[in-house]
Amino acid sequence: MKTTHQRFALFLIVGFVTALTLPACDQPVDPITEAVSADGQAGINMPSFEETRAIAEEGFIDGLPLVMNYAVMNEFCVDKESGQYKAPFNQIHNEARVFTYKDTAVVTANSDTPYSSLWLDLRAEPMVISVPAVEKERYYSVQLVDGNTFVYGYIGTRATGVEPGDYLAVGPDWNGETPPGIKKVFRSSTPFGLTIFRTQLFNPDDMPNVVKVQSGYKAQPLSAFLGQPAPPAAEKIDFVPANTKGIKDNFYEYLDAALQFVPETPENRSVRAKLATIGIGPGKTFDFKDLSLEHKAEVLLGMKAGSDKVDAFAADGGKDQNGWQVGGLAGGDEAFFGGNTLKLAATAKAGIYANVPAEAMYPATRKDTHGDAIETSKHNYTLTFPAGQLPPVNSFWSVTMYDGKSQLLIKNPIDRYLINAPMLPDLKKNADGSLTLYIQKDSPGAEKESNWLPAPDGTAYLVMRLYWPKTEAPSILPPGEGSWSPPGIAKAN
Repeated sequence: MKTTHQRFALFLIVGFVTALTLPACDQPVDPITEAVSADGQAGINMPSFEETRAIAEEGFIDGLPLVMNYAVMNEFCVDKESGQYKAPFNQIHNEARVFTYKDTAVVTANSDTPYSSLWLDLRAEPMVISVPAVEKERYYSVQLVDGNTFVYGYIGTRATGVEPGDYLAVGPDWNGETPPGIKKVFRSSTPFGLTIFRTQLFNPDDMPNVVKVQSGYKAQPLSAFLGQPAPPAAEKIDFVPANTKGIKDNFYEYLDAALQFVPETPENRSVRAKLATIGIGPGKTFDFKDLSLEHKAEVLLGMKAGSDKVDAFAADGGKDQNGWQVGGLAGGDEAFFGGNTLKLAATAKAGIYANVPAEAMYPATRKDTHGDAIETSKHNYTLTFPAGQLPPVNSFWSVTMYDGKSQLLIKNPIDRYLINAPMLPDLKKNADGSLTLYIQKDSPGAEKESNWLPAPDGTAYLVMRLYWPKTEAPSILPPGEGSWSPPGIAKAN
């Protein structure tokens, strides 16, 4: 049932608009009755107000990963003026650098590994992704993510080894046989999806070697790979413009657009039918913008309720280990999420395109060892790894600093966004062999600056990344239940 405060607020919103349009001598019209009447006159058969709010809440949770992905896709490969544009569909874009504070399309971005990206359009035919031989010391991974943000496959050091190979990405409707020369077929649940290449950088002077590896990444249509005539091209699409900054203000418009490119399945059929009753999605019979003010207000209340649930799950979805949330949020395929749309939405909100646990683990924290918010505008902090207790990985680890509100990398005087394992030779250890990182907005001084992780003048959000975590003890696996835990963030003053 609607609370008295909510009903009163809605009464004021609608009543104020009604008062502007009625002659002074007329009796006020009940805003709820007027809203129902207005929808009826427009030919709209709406659910009740309570049902509308519930549908909007469910639609927000189910739709958040789709909307975030759709906005990133627009910025990366549709809108050439977005400031984040990389390349058109089916063309690899290599970055001979790591992400910095200037990269704003993806929250909680990885600044460990230079990225290569490939947005796949699988409507006309499958695409062949080819990788070169990579030295075994250098970690690399190719992560395939579809429009639902499900991770549907991996190529790379852990998953397929370091030998060269050709792999096939296919759309949801492809029914062909595996062609000769293809090592493995990966099936996307949507016709559009992102492929993310991560290539380890050992130090700044190592960039030419990374570029050499990146030059060996290839993508081509299956027909070209087989030397056959190409099928007819897919129909050109005029995508509804979208960007990540506009998600909050345009959520349901973006969702309306994104749903066109996510096929209906038995799992999403119910929520789609509900969304259509409030004018959202491919099956709609009217536009959301045509709703009465009262119904629009209910939709906004539902959106707020859904957003609060996502934030709460993202904040406490894992197991608390010394203030870090461990094991709650990770990427995975459809089976991994098992229909838990809240977990999928929280994962996207916390760090869209997250790896699966076997590929990387992501302990994250906003709290110090006392459970208080990490406020680097007021305090300095330390993170100390005891001797012999660095993160247990087969590849490498890192600790990255983000702004606590935006979850973006922060501008700082030494252009340092993280401290990671390749930096160990330049870090200073304590007399007992432990390693202390200094987390603060101002330099800790020349003697400690090698171990300084610059922080924002505000609240901080830290993410630890363990690439290819070890499975033998000590290990962070299974997620949230492993024998190794990250040490807490301690307040220094």
